[in-house]
Amino acid sequence: MSDRSSCPVELPSDLAAQLRHCVLCPRQCGVDRHTARGYCGTGAAVRVAKAFLHPWEEPCISGQRGSGTVFFTGCNLRCVYCQNYAISHQGVGKEISLARLSAIFLELEAQGAHNINLVTPTPYVPHLVRAIKAARQGGLRIPIVYNTGSYERVETLRRLEGLVDIYLPDLKYCDARLSARWSGAPDYFTYASAAIQEMLRQVGEPVFDAQGMLQRGLMIRHLTLPGALEDSQRVVDWVLENLPRGVYLNLMSQYTPLGRATDYPELATRVPREQYEALIEYAVERGLENGFIQEMDSAGPEYVPAFDLEGV
Repeated sequence: MSDRSSCPVELPSDLAAQLRHCVLCPRQCGVDRHTARGYCGTGAAVRVAKAFLHPWEEPCISGQRGSGTVFFTGCNLRCVYCQNYAISHQGVGKEISLARLSAIFLELEAQGAHNINLVTPTPYVPHLVRAIKAARQGGLRIPIVYNTGSYERVETLRRLEGLVDIYLPDLKYCDARLSARWSGAPDYFTYASAAIQEMLRQVGEPVFDAQGMLQRGLMIRHLTLPGALEDSQRVVDWVLENLPRGVYLNLMSQYTPLGRATDYPELATRVPREQYEALIEYAVERGLENGFIQEMDSAGPEYVPAFDLEGV
């Protein structure tokens, strides 16, 4: 159930105009977000479900103090197994102003965050352009992380050039049949691969500070799914064949049957250890030099944050 308790949020006129015919993502709904909700389920105002110091991202993102993570409501993908189902599908969140969003960024920095980590930000790119600029003017110094499912339009990403320091895209699939069945996006790979190339153009290969914290660059995630080893291998192939070797590829085993996954027999189980180990072996044999892997016990609902409006 979504939180509808907040008051309507007024937007600047130029920003409001951009949302009257929304074509931010590949869905290109063309919906007027002031009066209706598009495929992503978002209206004209920013909705946030949680803002806190996230300890469970990659070591170079969370570090010792945590990643200042802002979970946005809504998503332009409809992954049936979504680990954040409450916010991506069910609309949990609270409407806030752009001033409040900028203030949240600064509050997280004051709490010790290593970065500002924007999760499922795609529907809010015009808002984020303004909020990030305001936060920078207000003294924000830590990197901005754009944490996305990669179903993006290059034209939209270009609005973020010079504002985002780290792109953290999840390259979910190569196979159009899988992306259609499990995420409602048969054209996923076409858009995601182009988007990742644009992200690389903007921020380049990873740059770390003396403490090993990521300051700038592209880092890709791939969540391997039960029975989809061949497609995961195709993801590895694409990354190695199309991106510089300095780009990290993080192979994740944390899949947990959440959301509507149990409605799909092939997704109703966790990833077998032998499948994940076979993927790691394949990646190493193909020449993957930089990345992260996970322990099998990282798969579990206890690692999903409670979307309780903390920090909002």
